[in-house]
Amino acid sequence: MCGITGIWGQTNPILVKSMMDSIAHRGPDAEGLYVSPNQSGNLGHRRLSIMDPKGGDQPIYGEVPTRAIIANGEIYNFSQLRSNLQKQSDFVTSSDSEAILRLYEDRGVSAIKELDGMYAFAIADGDNLLVARDPIGIKPLYYGEIEGAWVFASELKAISQHCKNVKEFPPGSYYHSDKGFSTFYSVPDLYPDTNIDVEALIARVRKTVEESVIKRLMSDVPLGAFLSGGLDSSIIAAVAKQHQQELHTFSVGIGDSRDLEAARKVSAHLGTIHHEYVITPEEVNAKLPEIIYYLESFDQDLVRSAIPCYFTSRMAAEYVKVILTGEGADELFAGYTYYKDIPDEDVLHKELRRSVSSLHNINLQRVDRMTMAHAIEGRVPFLDLNMIELGQQIPANLKLVGEPLVEKWILRKAFEDMLPSEIVWRKKEQFDEGSGTVDMLEELLSHKMTEAQAREYQAKHPQIKLRSPEECFYHNIFIDVFENSEVVSSNVARWSERPV
Repeated sequence: MCGITGIWGQTNPILVKSMMDSIAHRGPDAEGLYVSPNQSGNLGHRRLSIMDPKGGDQPIYGEVPTRAIIANGEIYNFSQLRSNLQKQSDFVTSSDSEAILRLYEDRGVSAIKELDGMYAFAIADGDNLLVARDPIGIKPLYYGEIEGAWVFASELKAISQHCKNVKEFPPGSYYHSDKGFSTFYSVPDLYPDTNIDVEALIARVRKTVEESVIKRLMSDVPLGAFLSGGLDSSIIAAVAKQHQQELHTFSVGIGDSRDLEAARKVSAHLGTIHHEYVITPEEVNAKLPEIIYYLESFDQDLVRSAIPCYFTSRMAAEYVKVILTGEGADELFAGYTYYKDIPDEDVLHKELRRSVSSLHNINLQRVDRMTMAHAIEGRVPFLDLNMIELGQQIPANLKLVGEPLVEKWILRKAFEDMLPSEIVWRKKEQFDEGSGTVDMLEELLSHKMTEAQAREYQAKHPQIKLRSPEECFYHNIFIDVFENSEVVSSNVARWSERPV
């Protein structure tokens, strides 16, 4: 996992170096700068060493010196790609990022469709620049213009101070300096098969989840898993433990939180090396500016969930460099409470597809920013493309089942023999709820901004549509920590703004 930056259309190594410095937390292990021999532009890279720690520094150069790649992310099928390409390509590293470059040299732009992973990368090729972002937008990327030159960076903070208009690079898309933007992936729009064999489908869910987790165990450095004690993280930890002799798991919460208690049960059941951290109101209050700065958002729901994620990531960074997380399961299997209020199965199916398609600048942004703030790499098995495709084929009436409705029913059934019953059938709680963060914040923030003060603050910022005194408080911190907060604010997604 890394941070990437660049400018194309002019050379400005000082600018690129400045952008690299602002995202140094994403890659504390090394840095590299590409200067185009023909003055087309510069590429900058900050490295977090995961694959080939000793030999994989970037940029990695191609067959000619005017061709080079910088990349952020992981390519899970790189071993297969490397095997297929070795006859015609001379690999100089064991880095998965090099496989992208060699595949591009062999196939051109069509190489992107053969990549299986999470990524944002840029390839300089003579006068041309190719930039791509993974299908779901697990890895972040933003772009803008400076005096006619095209600039990009992994985080808003790197680019917002230089550009007046910054946009999120669309997931599942690539940009070519000659041809502009093209889309190569969107979440499949499949109609569920209502005549499907339920037992066979349960077995298929089990197999697909297991394959997705195993694929993400690829690492040359220590790997662990977040463990809230909820269904999703417990499933991932259970599968990972079957293939890891030692597995570190991590949980946070307030002193008597339900998550801490449940995570202990799961850890004892699986035999993981478990770590937990108790969050205090005083520490949350002290760290909120830092959390909002790294998160690049003031959205109330996102900040709430970022708080426990921040402290879990900080703790995990003491032991591992790669972490598995459970994001995506709720969107695939109807885990959130509001899904239960959608009576029409077709409407629910469409909303779930929309939810998965919208993860890139909401929950996935939170996972990326909070893990990278502590220089660890977060991986999301439930958002494997095979898993997403299968999720679109499962009827909604197998996701929400019973009276009262049980969320994620088919996922629970697929793993009910692997975990304690009280964990498998534990009622869904969001990270900020189970950890006790919401209750703590209610008490903590009640003294920060009154209803009257919030109304006055909302009147000063009518275009932002701030929802509560809590969100007003977060926004006030937001504009304080960002020098050019208007540019960053224009890219803040709102989890609450749903069409259903």
